[in-house]
Amino acid sequence: MTAESRRAGIVVASTRAARGERADASAPLLQNWLADRGFTVLPPAIAADGEPTRAAMLQLLGQGVDLLLTTGGTGLTPDDRTPEMTKPLLQLEIPGLMEAIRAAGLRNTPMAALSRGYAGIAQGALLLNLPGSAGGIQDGLTVLDPILDHLLAQLGGSHEH
Repeated sequence: MTAESRRAGIVVASTRAARGERADASAPLLQNWLADRGFTVLPPAIAADGEPTRAAMLQLLGQGVDLLLTTGGTGLTPDDRTPEMTKPLLQLEIPGLMEAIRAAGLRNTPMAALSRGYAGIAQGALLLNLPGSAGGIQDGLTVLDPILDHLLAQLGGSHEH
């Protein structure tokens, strides 16, 4: 897969944004970051927490994305269910990626330890749960940036190191 042919999807897990009660600021951040890296970015899905988030992930995975980023729903409130919706979709977990993201976040805030997101492979794509905060998103992208090309090359079958 070439950088020009890579496709990405974004799912914003936010009941309030899905209802139109608040504007979402996370999807534009992710769209810009992905576009700067040569991805074709599908229109972001803004879904209510829980099952609607799972349905949005499945819809984007079904469209053949190479990378699916979620934002929001990784905390501890009763409706933060993104990890529970994500884990069953993963054929292969990448726990080190989430460990690195939480470690990066801990340099900025102790709240990073509360993020419960997952990273792994789902339907041949990298699926990564990012927090909903701008700082948490930036921490995740800072970790992902230097390894993304290598990770996607491995998913494409490359054995180079």
